[in-house]
Amino acid sequence: MPTLNKAQLLHQVIAHLETALSQAQQAAQTAYEAATDEENIAENKYDTLGLEASYLATGQARRAQAIRHTLSTWKQLVLRPFDERLGVQLGALVWLADEDDKRQCLFLGPDGAAIKLQQDGHSVQVIGPLAPLGRALLGKGCGDQVTLQIASGVQLFELLSVD
Repeated sequence: MPTLNKAQLLHQVIAHLETALSQAQQAAQTAYEAATDEENIAENKYDTLGLEASYLATGQARRAQAIRHTLSTWKQLVLRPFDERLGVQLGALVWLADEDDKRQCLFLGPDGAAIKLQQDGHSVQVIGPLAPLGRALLGKGCGDQVTLQIASGVQLFELLSVD
């Protein structure tokens, strides 16, 4: 399995979340400005543009807060070498093969950043411990089998390597 740099992957996740936070904050500010604009003051009970904009501003602010929390947990993630006694833990880089020997690389981290990254020509899926596959991987080691129940049946994976 190719050796990938977990620190660089972590940096990519953090950069992605910082961009998402900036966009969410800008969207919240724009919605707030629309909600408080003089032109959006209700003239009658059927004029709801200002009310709708305030709901949107509240939703965008909540979204920004959720991203801020996710970013904080990712910034606190400590990358450690794989410990066979503990098995897969947060911060692990895992290579899996399915029944057809299709291989995939997963970076297990805190929840909230389910994204796909690229490094050295390899695709790396970021997953959290609450995702079904993330939960199934916790505590496993090289050579272990992982069974995942999905709508269309059961998927089997073998852990090829863990870093």
